[in-house]
Amino acid sequence: MKKVTLTKSLICCKPNQKATAKSLGLNKIGDFIVHNDDAVLAGKIKVLAHLVTVETVEG
Repeated sequence: MKKVTLTKSLICCKPNQKATAKSLGLNKIGDFIVHNDDAVLAGKIKVLAHLVTVETVEG
């Protein structure tokens, strides 16, 4: 399981980055999700790598 936290603003981001963050449910700085680690999540994290922090969570 991965915990993805939005740490930087989406204001000056590209439209695809904003759409990816919205699809994860990350709207404001400090929002986070806990999700199973799979290829789809890895791709979304790659798009948002400079805006999020990722932690491994047991559960």
